[in-house]
Amino acid sequence: MQAFTMRGNQLYCENVPVKTIVQEHGTPLFIYSEKTFTDNFTALDRAFSAVPHLICYSVKTNSNISVLKLLASLGAGFDIVSAGELCRVVKAGGSASRVVFAGVGKTAAEIDYALNQDIYTFTVESESELERISQRALKKGVSARIAIRVNPDVDPQTHTYISTGKKENKFGLDITRAKQAYRLAMKLPGISPIGVQMHIGSQILTGTPYAEALEKMVPLIRELQNNGVPLEYFDIGGGLGIIYDNESPQTPEQFASVVIPHVKNLGLTVLMEPGRFIAGNAGILVTKLEYVKKSGDKTFYIVDAAMNDLIRPSLYNAYHKIVPVEQKNGTKHITVDVVGPICESGDFFAKDRTLQASQENDLLAILSAGAYGFTMSSNYNTRPRPAEIMVTDTTFRIVRERETIDDLLSRELTCCAEYAR
Repeated sequence: MQAFTMRGNQLYCENVPVKTIVQEHGTPLFIYSEKTFTDNFTALDRAFSAVPHLICYSVKTNSNISVLKLLASLGAGFDIVSAGELCRVVKAGGSASRVVFAGVGKTAAEIDYALNQDIYTFTVESESELERISQRALKKGVSARIAIRVNPDVDPQTHTYISTGKKENKFGLDITRAKQAYRLAMKLPGISPIGVQMHIGSQILTGTPYAEALEKMVPLIRELQNNGVPLEYFDIGGGLGIIYDNESPQTPEQFASVVIPHVKNLGLTVLMEPGRFIAGNAGILVTKLEYVKKSGDKTFYIVDAAMNDLIRPSLYNAYHKIVPVEQKNGTKHITVDVVGPICESGDFFAKDRTLQASQENDLLAILSAGAYGFTMSSNYNTRPRPAEIMVTDTTFRIVRERETIDDLLSRELTCCAEYAR
């Protein structure tokens, strides 16, 4: 089901007109479809039913506690990269025993917190990190379950910034070095090596890079098993792509048909870390057209959302479809740049885009904004961040209140003699 659809001349989220939500909560505004989160998770879960598996949702994608609570209720585990994300999972009612902790720069304090919560496993990125986890576990008198992140040196055929499985990327260890790390892990006190992990990138549209990576990873796993490493799982990472424009991404069934033949005879549970696939098309960012500006041959739609709310177009030159919340019959289409109010030329959502001719105060919806939208937002230009709304069939509720300027200033100290030291 497409959660965001035009009915008559109105854009709906599930069975609620988007305009109705905006009338109550204003703009800019993130709006999410609960059914889309559920359907996407369930589709992936069903596709891997032939093998033991655990879907560990990538919290960095969309970390709203209501989203995490929903996914926990569906049986999700969670892929985290910070203590803050672990705190969110716990607060949402997720089980720490289904959490994998990734990331190249875990601090001692973060490791301690994760050990205290008794998470399932740490995804270890270096020998130095392995030794630090050993030290922290010994200090607490516990054993830390770990997997080594292996970098298979595979081109995921995606944007450079979200490629994570090539040898020049900062993530993981090459296969030769990974073998050494497992030998170290088997010797270190307080360490229990139970898994192998890879993650080759994000917004991957075909199964080819996964197949190439798996052909390298499976022999490594076999070798580790033969050498007595007590493996329980193989974490294949995430990266499943979605439709932003006219892409044709692999379906969950197609993805599973690539992965399962490689892993079904390993005797391991398959972990995966999807984020964008679950959340991306579950959300939109609604914005109001403040001004229509003409300059030379250019027409600018200046909207009240900005790069601080959704940075993907500015950061990655990413494409997001933009549609009117209310279509107008007989209205011509024109070529425009859709830009925000921030004092940066990089503050844009679309350039030279053909859209319905609109007037000031009209509403526009930026689609596929459920992933890496609010989580990558900022307060640049001292702009409060938007509210977030969750739609369930015919009802909607606020799941994050809109920030105020007072919120932004509340933790700052006035510079005066008392503090000048």
